[in-house]
Amino acid sequence: MLSRIFTKKQTCVRSFATKIQNYINGEWMDAPIAYQQYNPATCELASEIPETPKDQFDLAVHSAREAFKTWGQTSAMHRIRYMLKYQQLLRDNMDELAMAITEEQGKTLADSRGDIIRGIEVVEHTCSFASLMLGETAMSVARDVDTQSFRVPLGVCAGIAPFNFPVMIPLWMFPVAITAGNTYVLKPSEKVAKSSQILIRLLEQTDLPKGVVNLVNGSRDTVNNICRDPHIRAVSFVGSNQGGEYIYSESTKHGKRCQANLGAKNHGVIMPDANKEDALNALVGASQGASGQRCMALSTVVFVGESCEWIPELVEKTKTLKVDVGTDPETGIGPMVSKELQQRVLGHIQSAKDEGADVL
Repeated sequence: MLSRIFTKKQTCVRSFATKIQNYINGEWMDAPIAYQQYNPATCELASEIPETPKDQFDLAVHSAREAFKTWGQTSAMHRIRYMLKYQQLLRDNMDELAMAITEEQGKTLADSRGDIIRGIEVVEHTCSFASLMLGETAMSVARDVDTQSFRVPLGVCAGIAPFNFPVMIPLWMFPVAITAGNTYVLKPSEKVAKSSQILIRLLEQTDLPKGVVNLVNGSRDTVNNICRDPHIRAVSFVGSNQGGEYIYSESTKHGKRCQANLGAKNHGVIMPDANKEDALNALVGASQGASGQRCMALSTVVFVGESCEWIPELVEKTKTLKVDVGTDPETGIGPMVSKELQQRVLGHIQSAKDEGADVL
């Protein structure tokens, strides 16, 4: 079904779509629509996404700066209480979030729920930050010298999130930063902006002070604004090598701290004394979950010795997975997020054939 959708020419259906908005200083704002995201399984229009104008972006940063003046001075326990409310709201609205992920990203509903649960675990972890933010003291490090260190919030931070985990990775970012006393500007991937909009609407229900978290949408222009704005102190990124190298270089050039997690395709080595069933099931799950659009997909697996004989069984296990729309509970493999990415993968397979590989 999915091969048919992506390889035959057809006109995408324009159905009800979510118009994505920015969230700035506690207010939802329209911005000029620049991108459209289609449900990759049905080719129906899922959302319309803006590119944040510079004046709105500057307003988002300004509101975060103003909010930091009081938010950074609030007690850790006070900040944690918002996360206690937030984790419950995320759990209560998991079905809506999972459906949004499947609709715009394509992964199965089971995979989408896993995405959300991993994110919730991080929000739960922030509720222990009162002890994790402790500083250190050392007495008599030299004659008449004691030392003390303190952990203090930086100020305005920003996150640039990828398409493959629309809920988990944003929840790695802003809950951690704001619980530590910072304020935040989040830019989700323009391919999965609806999920982040739901995340912020749920955050709103905690009565978090205005300006502590702001949502700006867009692509390269908004990324550049984040990297170059003099008031943003730190940037977090998860995504491709090319994007991450650029963001790291541009952010540090403008004096920011930057943590950039790039193109992390894992490798695997299967030894002959491994448990065969466990190893094969793990390989199928890692490679086919999210249609391989994640770091656990294992771009290279080396079978050592007798384990080479297991490869035909790996092929057979993969064949049992149903390829279909992610909302079908029996689906094992959903679509890739876009036709362009699917064609790129087909190109990798063809290049392997051209170079003499046996494609099983």
